[in-house]
Amino acid sequence: MASENINVRVTGELRNHLEQQINKNGFYENASEYVRSLIRNDLKSSEESWEWLRKELEPSLRADESEFIEVSARDVIARNKKRK
Repeated sequence: MASENINVRVTGELRNHLEQQINKNGFYENASEYVRSLIRNDLKSSEESWEWLRKELEPSLRADESEFIEVSARDVIARNKKRK
């Protein structure tokens, strides 16, 4: 895959933060390295979120239909009001 340039303008507080990340005391050698790291972290976070959701939903998807309880919208609203 060929490399493609993307130009992004950052000013003010964002520019200051970027410069802190890439100065001689920062963690990154240049802005490109920092942006690539941010994108990787974003992708990882997204994957972790989907994995968490899958783990939460999987037991319900595998449950026998007899385990489900029918509730109305009113039931859900009432239950949620009690939680507050």
